[in-house]
Amino acid sequence: MRTTTSSTDRDSLGYRLAHILGMLNQGEKLDPQSLAEEFNVNLRTIQRDLNERFSFLPIEKTDGRYYLQPTFLGKLSLRDVDQFANLAGVRGLFPTLSNEFLRDLFDSRIQSAWLVKGHPYEDLAGKEQLFQQLEQAILQHRKITYSYQKDEGSKTYTYVEPYKLVNHDGIWYLAGKDGEKLKAFTLVKIDRLQVSPDTFSVDPAVNQTLAQEDDIWLNEKKLEVVLKISGPAANYFKRRKLLANQVIEKELEDGGMLVSSKVAHVNQILPTVRHWIPHIRIISPEELQATLEKELRVYLEPRQ
Repeated sequence: MRTTTSSTDRDSLGYRLAHILGMLNQGEKLDPQSLAEEFNVNLRTIQRDLNERFSFLPIEKTDGRYYLQPTFLGKLSLRDVDQFANLAGVRGLFPTLSNEFLRDLFDSRIQSAWLVKGHPYEDLAGKEQLFQQLEQAILQHRKITYSYQKDEGSKTYTYVEPYKLVNHDGIWYLAGKDGEKLKAFTLVKIDRLQVSPDTFSVDPAVNQTLAQEDDIWLNEKKLEVVLKISGPAANYFKRRKLLANQVIEKELEDGGMLVSSKVAHVNQILPTVRHWIPHIRIISPEELQATLEKELRVYLEPRQ
């Protein structure tokens, strides 16, 4: 229930942001015009709150109303709400309070069962109960059995040890150990989940692997790829990692640089290389560059 407040309180940025975040956390769908009237500010101020100050949050908008993505509801404590409201209120003064920084901080407060890498998030409508069951199985270290829809048909996985719900590029995955192998399963393809009373001992090395991985390919065998990136593109690769497990090996005098990447599958790297042509070239392994060039020649051949 909302309480009546004085006009002074309503004009307070910290109070306003905390109240708005509290409503979002409780699952309310917020109308900007109604909020502007409630807090005695203009509509543009409320829109700035939702679109800029809270841009690090997984907020969605439907029919003009703003709401928190369903899988995040009710996860923040009152203390968390106050802390994030304060940070949102002063973020314009501090360059270090970037979306990425606040997003990481927000994720760490949400749930230890989650590992979020990238956004926006896919719609899990109809899968909310499954998500919550997996979340609890992870936190309680309980083995699970489920059906999984593969291209060749449905397959049953038994006594999988669930470790994390991983969001990569907006898609949710379950990362778990199937026997001795660490695998990733697309969440929406999981069905008929059964949570066993049997528990398992968490392997810290698995959690460390998941935290360090830049992608959802969880193959232990990695291929090292070395690339040369020319000056026009180099700054983009310096500002953030655009390749899986990216390491800047050497900066060149012409403004370019040599970058290495360790991948479990070539499809982790080839789409990025294609995107940055002609400013990027695969130095090693040479056969990967040859494969790429062959694909491009086939693509450029005139169609009959």
